[in-house]
Amino acid sequence: MDSNPKKGWRILPVGGNTGMAYMGEKNDRRLFLKRNTSPFLAALSLEEITPRLVWTKRMVSGDTLTAQEWMNGRNLHRNEMKQSQVSDLLARVHHSELLKRMWKQVGGKITTPQTLIDECYINISPDLRSHPLISKVLKALNDNQPQLECSNYEVCHGDLNHKNCLLSDTGKLYLVDWDSAKLADPALDLSMLMCRYVPRDEWQNWLKQYLKAEPSDSLKKRIVWYTFLNLIQAIEESHRRGRFHEMNQDIIKLSEIVKDQSYYEI
Repeated sequence: MDSNPKKGWRILPVGGNTGMAYMGEKNDRRLFLKRNTSPFLAALSLEEITPRLVWTKRMVSGDTLTAQEWMNGRNLHRNEMKQSQVSDLLARVHHSELLKRMWKQVGGKITTPQTLIDECYINISPDLRSHPLISKVLKALNDNQPQLECSNYEVCHGDLNHKNCLLSDTGKLYLVDWDSAKLADPALDLSMLMCRYVPRDEWQNWLKQYLKAEPSDSLKKRIVWYTFLNLIQAIEESHRRGRFHEMNQDIIKLSEIVKDQSYYEI
């Protein structure tokens, strides 16, 4: 995106994997600009889950450009992700009727366990598929898909990592980068966060923090299922990028969780 000196705005690219995010600067005002972001950003803004949406414009190219309030702050550190501020924000996302209603209005699809399994089989390399542990886990995933009524599916972020948690200078936490959002079992989000940032022996307490109640056995079983799936996806991504040390670390983690859980025979 080029600068537009005619209107006095200076447009600068900012970090990100998509190459579609920019900072717009004019005098003392800054905006966060992004092309083709999530179509329900307005609802996220209303719920104060993301920074305030200022405007949305359709560009000549057909792309949609959104402008959000620029927030001075920082991303959370890894060791901050298990804090109650994060679990409380995630609970707000998962219990927002506005987000769920808006997702359906913009034509968002439902993501079922079968959809995720099919994608996993398509993407995984033959080398990994033939790995003894991964092969057994894939079979267990396919044979034991979680049973949750679609009416209980919620809007999920789909990419919960510390780089997508923005803590403003005023101490308010936002969840940003909704490009992987989906309507799915909230256990998908929970497993992603817990597997990455919460020690296994703290899962029970973290879930109580999120739920404000004792977790059901059904929820814990679904979280283990999605944890297996998330780890296999992470292993595949590391393999594809040649990050073999990270891949081996996740294979070790997968093995440990297989041994530690009692829900599935693997």
